[in-house]
Amino acid sequence: MHPILFEIGGFPVYTYGVLLAAAYLLGLQFALVRARRRGLDANRVMDLGIWIIVSALAGAKLLLLIVEWDTYGRNPRELVTLVRSGGVFYGGLIAAVSVALWYLWRHRMPVWQVTDAFAPGIALGHVIGRAGCLFAGCCFGRPTSVPWAITFHNEYAAQNVGTPLNVPLHPTQLYEAGTELMILGLLLATERKGRPFAGRTFWLYMLLYGISRFVIEFYRGDSRGAVGMFSTSQFVSLVIIPLSLVMLYYLGRRHTPAPTAAARRARAA
Repeated sequence: MHPILFEIGGFPVYTYGVLLAAAYLLGLQFALVRARRRGLDANRVMDLGIWIIVSALAGAKLLLLIVEWDTYGRNPRELVTLVRSGGVFYGGLIAAVSVALWYLWRHRMPVWQVTDAFAPGIALGHVIGRAGCLFAGCCFGRPTSVPWAITFHNEYAAQNVGTPLNVPLHPTQLYEAGTELMILGLLLATERKGRPFAGRTFWLYMLLYGISRFVIEFYRGDSRGAVGMFSTSQFVSLVIIPLSLVMLYYLGRRHTPAPTAAARRARAA
């Protein structure tokens, strides 16, 4: 655990912030490489990536503000912590997908071919981002006695994000990072298997992440808001999982051109 990477002139540079920036940049670069291989317009994809990064940051913080409204409402000074916090991943994902769909519609780009190019990059970025959570002490797990439990000792993290100290906890940050890494490998390994169709990689990512996030939430110990008996993220997962199954079935039955061919026709138009 190392929440502050170093200081410059007395100003701290947070490890989480550095890794979050690396997550976005590496994820975007990976998406650009995949987009070029599919014959997509690299400049348009780069612009789209910038829109995605901005909207993801805003959406993640907005959902955190919503689920923790009681805390921020009682003490408006706590709003300052939103600057340091990465927010809720689902908020960033929903905002980024919404903005991306608008951008793709506006510029008449092939929607599912582009989202397929981005999906593994999202998974890669998430792996790095969750490593940042581990260093910061946020997104921590419930107390446990399992042999692989982790114990935090940094007072700054306790003050900043409420990390329990000197208590063995489930390493939920590593659970999610490891799961995302497996999802990334599965997406890349199966992308050309069977009968590929546009949108399969993206919606497979949404399905697998929804399932994994729903399960991992049972081991989380931080405050994340609730919808009935489920956490906010579990509730979102319960919406995303069936939606992903429906979209995989629907797109799989459509007569969709091969991704590269569709992209080239879109660029020619």
